Amino acid sequence: MTPTAEPAQVNHRATYREVLAEPRFRLLFSTRAVAIAAGSLRITTFSVLVFAATGSALLSALAFGIGFLPQLFGSLLLGSLADQLPPRALIAGGYGLECAAALLLALVRMPIAASLGVVALVALATPVFGGASSRMVAQWLEGDAYVLGRSLNNIASSGAQLFGLALGGAVVAVLGPHRALAVSAALYLGCALAIRIRLPRLELGEFGGTPGSARGDGGAVRASLHGARLLLRGHAVRRLMLAQWLPPAFVAGAEGLLVAYAGGRHFAPGWYAVLMGCLPVGMLVGDLLVGRLLRPPTRERLVVPLIALTGLPLVGFAAEPGVGVSSCLLLICGFGLAYGLGLQRPFLDALPQDGQGQAFGLLGSGSMTLQGVGPACFGSVAAGIGTGGAIALAGGAAVLTAGWILTWHPPASPVPVPNYSTGSENGTEQHACSSPAQ
Repeated sequence: MTPTAEPAQVNHRATYREVLAEPRFRLLFSTRAVAIAAGSLRITTFSVLVFAATGSALLSALAFGIGFLPQLFGSLLLGSLADQLPPRALIAGGYGLECAAALLLALVRMPIAASLGVVALVALATPVFGGASSRMVAQWLEGDAYVLGRSLNNIASSGAQLFGLALGGAVVAVLGPHRALAVSAALYLGCALAIRIRLPRLELGEFGGTPGSARGDGGAVRASLHGARLLLRGHAVRRLMLAQWLPPAFVAGAEGLLVAYAGGRHFAPGWYAVLMGCLPVGMLVGDLLVGRLLRPPTRERLVVPLIALTGLPLVGFAAEPGVGVSSCLLLICGFGLAYGLGLQRPFLDALPQDGQGQAFGLLGSGSMTLQGVGPACFGSVAAGIGTGGAIALAGGAAVLTAGWILTWHPPASPVPVPNYSTGSENGTEQHACSSPAQ
């Protein structure tokens, strides 16, 4: 990139229409949205099945969350495969695996432990095909188009989760849990077939990977562990990952207390669902407005204020507000989560070319894991200081994260992007992270 061309590219503001004009992105985007809805349907239905069979709230909660924690281990142990295997086969195979798991839960009456094991095993592979899909998007969309692609994925994710949860309740009521799981399997199968039929077959060289390299130096597990260690050792990659992990984890910790907060404040039945729905609605609006109206440098300058906007409304729960104020605070909190759009370009620029798939898998799995840990941590705190205080504490932690990010660079500057041409630490990191793929 020449010095004269760089400012124009950095300041260029893409449009959602441009992004959706890319047919391969459009296919990945639509199948991902359907798969998220299918996942929400499967998770809620499986939780219902476990509770009906055991009467245990603990096992029901475990069934709801069992698909999250194994993703981190899968990323660490198998993440390099996202850069080593043909992407079409990998993504289609991932959806096929999800389909098989849902079908197995629907048709085979297994012990609860075995059912949990099936879901956990599938979760181990999720970061691999998820990382491959994210890497393809990064290859096909450049500059601000990539950021808007991530924005569209965030919007679709929020909408598909809400739709999947609503669909789960309706389908379970009409068809029963086992047939609802079969519906989930059918949705996954449709995604697998769409990818297999409509996504062009890419040779690994086109995708940027190196065939067989995962097996060339001690196998995929060793290569994955080595790649993850080198990624997290790099200062820029590590702090950009933490910046994308921590605020959502704190928000998830607060979200996990909303049912108890509504009950403790004696809100009318059903209001807890309204409160929980305010966060994704705020996220949808935030991603749409920040992604569509702001130029790239402005988004990057607003990372810190938006993270603060995520945390400060939660601090207001220390006063234990009523339904109306609580709803407004949660909407504002969800809007602030659009801060992540300002980190997408710096994060992509910080990654080594041969380790992007594993990095995206690690980013997603780490975020999912911390969002699973957050409710447990702040739930424990709530036992001592009350739900309002614990939610406020979660908000305070998000504000502290904003202060930490503020120390990276002057407030008037965008988030810094590593310059690999200078021979700096991140330039060394790029070379080192490529080693598993040799």
